[in-house]
Amino acid sequence: MNRPFAGSSISGPIRPAMPVLTHGAGANCNAPLLVALAGAFCDAGFAVLRCDLPFRQSRPHGPPQRGSAERDQQGLKAAVASMRQQTSGRVFLGGHSYGGRQASMLAAGEPGLLDRLLLLSYPLHPPRRPNELRTTHFPRLQTPAMFVLGIRDPFATIEELTAAFKLIPARTELLPIPAAGHELLTRQNRDNLPKQIVEAFRSFADGVPP
Repeated sequence: MNRPFAGSSISGPIRPAMPVLTHGAGANCNAPLLVALAGAFCDAGFAVLRCDLPFRQSRPHGPPQRGSAERDQQGLKAAVASMRQQTSGRVFLGGHSYGGRQASMLAAGEPGLLDRLLLLSYPLHPPRRPNELRTTHFPRLQTPAMFVLGIRDPFATIEELTAAFKLIPARTELLPIPAAGHELLTRQNRDNLPKQIVEAFRSFADGVPP
């Protein structure tokens, strides 16, 4: 299948529901977590788009530069539009860390653009700076969102994230991952975690309690 734009990879059969996955500030679309998660989605019968954010397409290494957020959100919007051209069904948008934050900001700014959010290791605040919350857009978020968080993640605690859910008018769900940090994947869970996330997200997307 042709790639819709630079720095992307589609795999799996075309299905009525299609996830778009993107990466964190220090990675790209070939990050181990995204590759493993895309494989699990494909095994479950979905077509998946893994895409590089525009900041990563512009420079192969290093974090996003100041002012990159709007352009990165537009890149995600283009990825969603590409998937919309290939399915009449639902489109999900997911991202790890920075990518998830941009996905949630895009959804908050454009209600109805996509059907569900999968937010992996949402960076609620910088490490050791819990007062600098990244929740300004949460009250405008009308897209149902499932959050996946390692209980050792320095960017948020389970309690902090649960409290932040009160700001979000849309349906939310939290999948805590024991003994995991910000990267989520560990040597102990890498064989089971991707399938666990996909199964929980399928239930969430279909409105069925896990």
